[in-house]
This record gives sequence, structure tokens and C-alpha cells, in this order.
Amino acid sequence: MPNVAEAKRPAVLRVLVYSSDSDTRRQVMLALGRNPHPELPPLEYLEVATAPVVVDRLDRGGIDLVVLDGEAAPTGGLGLAKQLKDEVEPCPPILVLTGRPDDAWLANWSRAEAAVSHPIDPFALTEAVVGLLRDSEAA
Repeated sequence: MPNVAEAKRPAVLRVLVYSSDSDTRRQVMLALGRNPHPELPPLEYLEVATAPVVVDRLDRGGIDLVVLDGEAAPTGGLGLAKQLKDEVEPCPPILVLTGRPDDAWLANWSRAEAAVSHPIDPFALTEAVVGLLRDSEAA
């Protein structure tokens, strides 16, 4: 018989991946795969190329994690993260992809819960995403 936590677990976790660069979106999804951790449900991705669509999708709800590319143009993921944290309630956890490791302070300013720098390291990205999803499931 499943325990209460398993009964409340969603069938999939929805991850919104924002970048104006389709290659960056693809790299994120390939790095994470469909099942990044055996204790989590499978991931389902929603690829977004523009900031207005990100805001619209979050306003609709149903997103468990947001990955924003800080190098996206014309709207960068760092400013977008700050906007989402200010305007969307409740806002899912946000991970930003920064241009370099030294930009971690910008991720902190944006109020993102995690940051991983370009080039995308699949191990670092997976570790950060799994941590965020586990923390949000525990909450």
C-alpha cells in the first residue's frame, strides 16, 4: 500500500525551460533526461523561447520548476527571474543559467534558488535540479 507522500506525488514534474537559443534548451533537456533521480517522478518539458510566454505559462500554473537562461535575448533570464519572483504567487523554484561562475551574485540578486554556469555541466545541472525538486516536494 502506498504511503501518503506517494499518494500525493504527481505523475510527472513539469519543467519550463526558457532560452532564446534552441540549442541551449536542447542541452538542458538532454543533460537532465526524463528521469534524473529514482525518487522523483519523470520530467516533462515545456520549451519556451520568449519572456511573455514564460509569464503566461506561469500565470496558468502547473509548473514545478523553471530553468531560465541568463544569456537569453532580448530578455535575459536573470531579470526575468526577479520579475517572476515579484509577480507570480506562488512562484515555482527557479534555476538560472549564468554566463560564468562569477555571475552567481546576479543569480542571488534575481532571487533564483539555484544557478549553474555555461557551458552546461550535466552533473552540476542535474544535482541542482534534483535538489530543488526534492526541496519543493518536501514543502
